[in-house]
Amino acid sequence: MKNQSILRLIAIAIALLGVSLWMGQQAYSWFPPQAAKEAVLVDDLFSFLVTLGTFIFLGVTGTLLYSIAFHQAGKYDMRDGPPIEGNVTLEVVWTAIPILLVFWIAIYSYNVYSQMGIRGPMEVMHVHNPMGMESANAEPMEEASEPIEKIEVLAKQWAWVFRYPKENVTSTELHLPANQRVSLTMRSQDVIHGFYIPAFRLKQDIIPNQPIDFEFTPIRPGTYRLTDSQYSGTYFATMAANVVVEETEDYQNWLKLAANRTPTVAPNQAASEYAQESKAKIKSGYPTVVPASAPLVNYSTGLAIAEDKEE
Repeated sequence: MKNQSILRLIAIAIALLGVSLWMGQQAYSWFPPQAAKEAVLVDDLFSFLVTLGTFIFLGVTGTLLYSIAFHQAGKYDMRDGPPIEGNVTLEVVWTAIPILLVFWIAIYSYNVYSQMGIRGPMEVMHVHNPMGMESANAEPMEEASEPIEKIEVLAKQWAWVFRYPKENVTSTELHLPANQRVSLTMRSQDVIHGFYIPAFRLKQDIIPNQPIDFEFTPIRPGTYRLTDSQYSGTYFATMAANVVVEETEDYQNWLKLAANRTPTVAPNQAASEYAQESKAKIKSGYPTVVPASAPLVNYSTGLAIAEDKEE
């Protein structure tokens, strides 16, 4: 009888493990496409957490349901339960297992964080290197290579501005070469902003007066969205930009196209909404910061669409 119970428990554990592994594989489909090398690290970690969480959830819930179904007292049974004393072995086991699981999760998470090497705001503010700041290396360290492109990123209320120094191109749309390591030198003009591209699984806080170099490798051509992950004021929801990952040839062609365009004032949604609010007859009564002036750029999504219509 005891052997049968043990075999039954093993069979249940194997079944739970199978379901948990299946659920962990499903977790990959819950995210946007993996558009950067770093996305693989993050998705693998999330899949592991989903697998582990599913196993624990089903195990605990199944035990509770089994106990309710087969070990409940009779309708008129008012007797006390049996006087069971503590089981030292059981206490040790169910204390040790959660501790080991927590250490396992912590070590795995820390390894992923170390490989990506993304700095948090407190690390930036307390950097101990007075001569300068090290790069926030977002690519697995063993695969790191020299960046092929260096781009300057300016975050301000409420717009993203990207400058390509070698070609003297300024844009409100971030273009990146696929399968090539890039380096972003990010600065904030005013308050804390958050550089966040969900498809890349990358998020980096940008601190005023603390420029930071951020390196990663996009791998999947397509158009993605960059948003400000930090609340940076009234119109922070308008602070978004397209991120276009292109094959190397298309990327170089875009740089040449943008370099030949005359710099023009970029459309700015925050400035437009602020102007409408200022003209409104009924005022909200809430003070707001005046949006920063729109930058002069060679390329902007709105300008490109307008030019295409004219042609």
